Amino acid sequence: MKLKNSEKLILLMLSDIYDKLGMNEINTRLLKSAIYSENTWALDWEMQGVVGSDAEPTPPLVAEVINYLDMWSFIEDAHAGFAGPERLKVEKEAEPFGKYVRFPGFDGNNESEMLGIARILIEDMGRFGRFKGRDLNSHVPMRHHYAEMFRVFEPIRLTLTAARSLSPDQLVEILQVQHRS
Repeated sequence: MKLKNSEKLILLMLSDIYDKLGMNEINTRLLKSAIYSENTWALDWEMQGVVGSDAEPTPPLVAEVINYLDMWSFIEDAHAGFAGPERLKVEKEAEPFGKYVRFPGFDGNNESEMLGIARILIEDMGRFGRFKGRDLNSHVPMRHHYAEMFRVFEPIRLTLTAARSLSPDQLVEILQVQHRS
């Protein structure tokens, strides 16, 4: 949803009034967050009945962040399900990345737009709940690493279901890409 600055101001003022009146039909926290962070695409997603046919296509950077969050969800889920020998295999073969398998986030200085998208998706829109409450600032650029990892993950993703997660070998293959990037 494209908003003019004057529309943003009006919406922010109205949301303050709305909050003071104790109304709760509209998520004003999301509205404010989307406006302040320039992620107004989130309003299209969360308020489809309001926006209707005026919705804009999802920005490419949003789709990219979603791909990385989805990938890391599968990575963390699989790793959490591994027992002793499987966990040791990942730790040794994907060293040093196989020991602490946890989504590090995006760099607040160099990937701030991606960090903002991840935060609004996770904290304000309730998506990718596994990452809720985490400090998503990696303090080091990660986009290039995630892109390389995603190239390996994407064909594997097509084979995954709720009943079938990443194998230890697949996880090692994805994590090892970070050595080459």
